[in-house]
Amino acid sequence: MRFLRLEDVAEELNVKLPQVRALVKSGELPAIQIGGRGMWRVERVELENYIQQRYAQTREEIANDSQS
Repeated sequence: MRFLRLEDVAEELNVKLPQVRALVKSGELPAIQIGGRGMWRVERVELENYIQQRYAQTREEIANDSQS
């Protein structure tokens, strides 16, 4: 499946739906709106990119903390 509903993203990340909505609204997690009702969808590759970015950010924070 190429596109995920926000509910699916929340389940994958094991977080609540409002947190996923906040990530989308901030632009941190790219998403598109589909149809007249404006249903949000996240492309699976974008979710994977977001996860990889978070891993990189975490590694950087750990490295900075260990230098302190």
